[in-house]
Amino acid sequence: MKVFAISDLHLSGGVADKPMDVFGTGWQGYMEKIEADWRQKVSIFDVVLLAGDLSWGMNMRQAAPDIARVAALPGKKVIIRGNHDYWWSSLAKVRAALGENFYAVQNDCLRLGKLLVCGSRLWQFSAEEEDVKILEREKIRLQLSLDKMCAMRRDGDKTVVMCHYPPFNVRFEDSEYTRLIAAAGADAVVYGHLHGKGVRAERVVRKNGIPYFLTSCDLTDNSLTEILALPDEE
Repeated sequence: MKVFAISDLHLSGGVADKPMDVFGTGWQGYMEKIEADWRQKVSIFDVVLLAGDLSWGMNMRQAAPDIARVAALPGKKVIIRGNHDYWWSSLAKVRAALGENFYAVQNDCLRLGKLLVCGSRLWQFSAEEEDVKILEREKIRLQLSLDKMCAMRRDGDKTVVMCHYPPFNVRFEDSEYTRLIAAAGADAVVYGHLHGKGVRAERVVRKNGIPYFLTSCDLTDNSLTEILALPDEE
């Protein structure tokens, strides 16, 4: 079983006024490129992690075409909420809408064979009072998710932490988030949120021996990133 990741698809199948190509030629036909790459790489036994901002839909009805488009692609899909996923309501409603082989992680942990996926949305680093409050709340949520992962982990398991926001600042310095992730012994981290050629970003950053993969689709040439591989289940 291979584990891939991508994020920030920003689909607008149910919203008329949100075409992504207004942000540049790199967004023209981007989803078709992603789908072609996805179908070439991913089998029904593989997993694709989607690190937030799936749809511009403001509610579940508007997001439904985007969910269906991704659900039709091969493999098992796992999604975490991004800052633009306004359609994401209660976790129970989200999970019901996703359907078979499409999973949501929210401050908890999911097992798929020997793969454990956990995580939280996180937030932007800022000294503003409101941002500090959200950062502290997200730290608690991340800890809950990591605790669940640690309680579930068995010999031979691989663990991936999903976030939407990067868990470090633009200088890639350690943070409370990266220290929590290191203490939990994660094997890899995936995140997104960052966009544009001028953004200060690296496709892979290693911290405390753990690879952190940036998976925003416009920064990965509209292709899936392979995170790790596990033995096939017998």
